[in-house]
Parts: sequence; structure tokens; C-alpha cells
Amino acid sequence: MADETQVLVAGAGPVGLTAAHELARRGLRVRLIDAAPQPATTSRAVATHPRTLETYDQMGVIEEILEQGQQIRAFTMFSRGRRLVRLAADYSTMPTRYPFTAIVEQVDTEAVLRAAVARLGVEVEWGTRLTGFTQDTEQVVVGLEHADGSAESVEVPWLLGCDGGHSTVRKRLGLPLLGESSETWMLADAPVDVDLPRDSIYWIHTGSQALMMVPFRRGGRWRLLDTTTAPHGTDAALIADRFDEKLGPGLGRTADVRTPTWTSVFTFQQRMVPRMGEGRVFVAGDAAHVHSPASGQGMNTGIQEAYNLAWKLALVEQGHAARELLDSYSLERVPVGETLLGSTKKATFLVQLKNAFAPIALPIVFGVIRNVTPLRKKVQRQVLGGISGLQLGYPDSPLTRPAATVSGPRPGTRASVGAGADPADPGCQAWAEELRDTRWTLAVTPDTAVEVPTAEAWLSIRTLGDGTEGLGPLTDPNGRLRAALGIEPGGWLLVRPDGYVAARGREFTGAELRQALAAAHLRAERGVSPRS
Repeated sequence: MADETQVLVAGAGPVGLTAAHELARRGLRVRLIDAAPQPATTSRAVATHPRTLETYDQMGVIEEILEQGQQIRAFTMFSRGRRLVRLAADYSTMPTRYPFTAIVEQVDTEAVLRAAVARLGVEVEWGTRLTGFTQDTEQVVVGLEHADGSAESVEVPWLLGCDGGHSTVRKRLGLPLLGESSETWMLADAPVDVDLPRDSIYWIHTGSQALMMVPFRRGGRWRLLDTTTAPHGTDAALIADRFDEKLGPGLGRTADVRTPTWTSVFTFQQRMVPRMGEGRVFVAGDAAHVHSPASGQGMNTGIQEAYNLAWKLALVEQGHAARELLDSYSLERVPVGETLLGSTKKATFLVQLKNAFAPIALPIVFGVIRNVTPLRKKVQRQVLGGISGLQLGYPDSPLTRPAATVSGPRPGTRASVGAGADPADPGCQAWAEELRDTRWTLAVTPDTAVEVPTAEAWLSIRTLGDGTEGLGPLTDPNGRLRAALGIEPGGWLLVRPDGYVAARGREFTGAELRQALAAAHLRAERGVSPRS
């Protein structure tokens, strides 16, 4: 008898947990396995950027995540004992409810997500290793090995590999990791007694190399990064001494580094797969790409991939969309991965800056940035835009329908700008709640000539107005939300389940909407039409 599982997710890190959560939240039966005997006790990933925080909001876990996090609102640079510049977070051109990076240890992130998937009836099967699989047009046959050595064969419609950089799923698919290897760095988590504000990440140039410091929320601990390494097996106390000797002169103040609670020698690579899956099998996270830790993009990218795939897979498995919808997963995410490899390569160059002229050039360059306000703000926005994930989108996706220039978010960009425009406004708050819905959203105004005899199961129709008119009234008493979204009377906005705008128009026509839905291969049984 075939297994009742609809999706088997291999890997219970943040990416696999996100995928399992979103699939289960949409009603699919999910099985989540991990080869490890128990949850991890150490943390590789710690930075959670604004777009991922928005995703956690949509998932309904944001409060638990923020309780674990240290909010970062600046990037501060030192060189040979002198502070060069503090770049404050400036998200004014990227409205968001979460204008900061949260430093959350991966073990804490995973604990929050495990509790969330458990509430949906999904428990991690520890000590269960995927040994291989075969697939045809109807199913995937997966081989599993349990902790006691017993073997199991399961038949599932879909397999998702979130099983890390050494992914068995990726290897069995024959997907190469293309790119380059880079240098080896030292990482350490340690208590540090130092007089520095804990709302910033610190980059410290010593004159010959660079270090980084990232504050955790608890225990006076910091994540320390050294672009040179100690030999394998070096005693933790000696590693503390190495950081101690470098940080003091670099910062120009005492920095007492205590014995680290964790150290690691990290040889990073910049590689990614040319496509994100094949047939009924897909990969996400480190199984699909590996990054330098310089800008903290790896986990964030993987979580976005898991969310992107989950809503599409659910619609296909439930019969609401054709199989072709899943082709957009690779088409959308591979270009994003390529962009991120470029940005992390630049960040890596900055972090490990070893140029002999750096001690001379850095004070001059950043002195200009510090003192020229327009330039400083431009640098702040560009740095944040590349790291935050808020400017990444899908303008060239086959699911995106071009539209004339408007004041609100363009097709392919985040609809969450409506929630971030004025977080205290009731209309913006209502929009944040709407984005937590698992369905597509069609936003209209009371003047929009639209009628739906019976709404589709996968579609939420919301009329933005005083809360009393139209289909699915959404209260926007001050018009702040409509202004942020750029929806004028009679206009409309179509939003995907992951919160990106798919299409929009100044005047509603059934033909335009049908074209947008057809691009997503959605099966509209009853349809949406203009009022006559």
C-alpha cells in the first residue's frame, strides 16, 4: 500500500522546517526526516534579515523568533584603533515592519520552527537517513535507513532535499555545484567584555587583516570572525588569546575575549546548482548553493526558496494548478542565487581586506562617506538593499505580468511595502494579517467593477475601503494602505501566496486577470469577472 505522505522533506534545519511548515499549513501530509540523531547544539547561521523576518510573519512565528534575537540597526567600521564610520540602518526606500537584522542563533531558530511544525502535526524523524531514490512521472520511491539499521522504502508524490551542502538528493539528481572555492576563516562564539553598543555589527581592520564581531542577545556573547585561521585542534583558550591580541589594537579599546563556547574552521565556497530540481524532486538551501558567511545570506536564501516552492507544490498537489507552475521555481530562484553569489563575493572581499594600502585609504574613503550626508545615505541604502533581501524580486518571472508605471509596488516586487508603510495604521495592520493567508489575494477598491459568484478556494478577494463595502471588506479608514499600494479607485492588485505582486491594473477587466491567473497555470473553475 502506498504511503499516505504527499511530500517527504529530507533535512530538518531551518530550510527543511520552513518547507514542512508551509506545506502542512496548506493541508498537505508531510514527513520530515533528518540523518542526525538529534537537533544541532551549535549554530552556523545567525543573521536573519528583514525579508526573512517578513516571511516569518507570514508563517505566524515572528514573535517567537524576535524573542530570541538581538536587533541590529547599524554597521560600524574601525581601523587601527579609530572608528571610521557608523552606517545606521536606512530602510526609508524599502518600507518594512522589520527595519533591522535579527541575530538569532540557528539552534534557537530551529527550536521555534520545530515547535511550529509540531503544532501542525509534523514531528522530525531523527536518525533517519535518505539512502537513494528513483522516480517516474507519478511518484518517487525513496530508500530510508533508520538509526537501528533497519531499511524502509516509501512511495511519495514529491521529494524535497534540504539536506545540506553534502546533499544526497542533489548528488542523486546529478546536479553539479558550479562556482569557486575560497579561503578558510576562523569562527568562534565567546563572551567578550568590551565597551561597544550591541545594536551594530562591527568590522575591524588591524592594519594587515580584518575581523568581524556580531553580538548575540544573551550572555555577553559575540560571534567572532577571523580571516586567518589557527591550526586544527588549537585549544579554545589560545583562540581567545588570538582574538584578544587583535581586537584591542583594532578597536582602540580593551576587549577581553573569554574562552569560546564554540569554534570552527570554515572553508567557504561560492557555488550553486544550475537548476533547482528535476521531475518530482527538488532541492533548496545549502543543498542548492553554498555561500561565504560574510553577509549571512545562506540560511535566508534557503528559507525564501522553501517558501517559494511550498505554495506552488501545494497548489499543484491539491489540483488547483497545473504541473507547469513548478517550473517557475527554478526560473525564479536560480537568478536570485546568481545575484546573491555576486553580492556575497563583494562582501567577502570587504571582510577580508588585506590590501597593503588599506590602512591609508580606509580613513580617507570613509571620512568622506561619514561627512557627506547624501553619499552616506546612498551607501547605507545600497548596503542594506543588497543584504536585507527587500529589493530581491521576480520581475522577469513567467508568473509576473508587466504593468504601466504606478506609485505602488511593481509586479514582481514585495506587496509587504503596504504593511511597512505605516505599521501603526489600521489599514496597514490589516494588510499584514492578509499576507499571512495561504491563498492568492485580489485587492480592489469599492469602485472596482468586479464580481465573483463563488470565490475560488485558492483566492482571497479583499475590498480596501471603510470596511463595509464590497467583497471581503478590509478596513483602510485613512486610505494609507491604498496609497502605499498605489491602488486608485477602480484599480486592482493581484498578490501571490508568498507576498509578491503578480499583476495590477488601473481598471479591472476580466481578461487581464484571466491572463495573470493563466500565467500561473491556475485552474479557475468559476472565475472572476467585471460587473456589467
